[in-house]
Amino acid sequence: MYLRAMQITIIATVVVLFIACGYKPSSKFSRDILGEKISTSVKISAQDPANTVIIKDAIDKAIVEVFRASLTDRVHSDAHLILNIENPRYTPVQYNVNGYVIAYRMSLVLNITRYHNGISKKYRTRGTYDFSVAPNAVVTDQERFEAIKNSAQKAIQSFIAKVSAEGARSKE
Repeated sequence: MYLRAMQITIIATVVVLFIACGYKPSSKFSRDILGEKISTSVKISAQDPANTVIIKDAIDKAIVEVFRASLTDRVHSDAHLILNIENPRYTPVQYNVNGYVIAYRMSLVLNITRYHNGISKKYRTRGTYDFSVAPNAVVTDQERFEAIKNSAQKAIQSFIAKVSAEGARSKE
């Protein structure tokens, strides 16, 4: 009984502190910049068209989960995002005692153009992901897709942080 009362008191204190300090989630600030309805399009990379689908899915997932916005077509949207992937790069980051590569870093740059209320703004974000491979092994398509997906998600998180910061600054 005492433990339960203590838990309720702690939770109530945390809630009051958040309310008292004016805490707002970052999704609120980003919605102020992007609006409630967002459309997206991805420029297809001629060198790696399969990754375009992965990036599109990742940004659409982020819009729904992080921005708490809905996806719509461009005609009905408050904001439109155009994404362009620069060539993903693999860099060896770890070698074994025999000199074989056993870990790579996937790096990609995501260029995002945001159109909102007749204004366009460009963002450039970077995402990296480290993964290991068997010594002297070829990187499989599955490992490559997973690495691109994870590095793209990190680049998108960077974009979300930039938009949220922009929204917070506009409220000051």
